[in-house]
Amino acid sequence: MIGRRLVSLGLALGLALVAGRAAAADAVESLRAFVRDVHSGRAEFTQTVTSPDGRRTRTSSGRFEFARPDRFRFEYLQPFAQTIVGDGRQVWLYDPALQQVSVRPMSQALGATPAALLTGTGLERDFELSPLPARDGLDWAQARPKQADGGVALLRVGFAGTQLAALEIVDSFGQTSVLRFARVEQGVALPAETFRFTVPPGVEVLAQ
Repeated sequence: MIGRRLVSLGLALGLALVAGRAAAADAVESLRAFVRDVHSGRAEFTQTVTSPDGRRTRTSSGRFEFARPDRFRFEYLQPFAQTIVGDGRQVWLYDPALQQVSVRPMSQALGATPAALLTGTGLERDFELSPLPARDGLDWAQARPKQADGGVALLRVGFAGTQLAALEIVDSFGQTSVLRFARVEQGVALPAETFRFTVPPGVEVLAQ
C-alpha cells in the first residue's frame, strides 16, 4: 500500500512538473501571439517602481493605448500628469509641470524598450525569449534585449491565459518597475488622433 502511494505521489509530482513547464512555454507563445495577432489595444495601468535595495517605492497610474506598428500613448494621471506619445515617426514626452516637451526620432527612442515590446513588430529580432515559472496567478515569459542600450536589462511579461496582465522592467541599475494592467481591451478601433501630439501653446520644445 505504501509503495502504491509513493508511486501515485511520484506520478502526481511528475505531472505537475510537466504542466508547469507547459504553462511556462505557453507564456512565450502567448507573447508571440500577442505581438503577431493583437494589432491594437488599450488598458488602465498601475506602475510601482522599486529601488535596487528594495527599500523605496513609488506608485503611479494612468492609461495606455497602442496600435501597431510603433504607435502608442501612455498617459500618467496620478500622482503627476505626464504624456508619452509615439506617432510612428517620433516620440513625444510632455511634462505639464515643467511646461516642456522633448521629442526624439522613433528610431533613436524605441530600441529594445517596453514600448517596442508591446507595440513593435521585431520581437524575435530584438529580444531573446525564455519561459519563466508561473507566479501570482499568471504565466510569465522573459524578454532580454539582444543589444544592451544602457537602459533596460530585461523584461518579464505576465499573461492571464492569452490576455496581457503585467509587465516587469529591470533596468541596468537594478531598479524594477512593475505595471499591472486592468480593463484590458484588445483589438479595439482607436481614432488616428489618439497617436498625434499637438504642442500646447507656450510650451518649450526640446529636440533630442
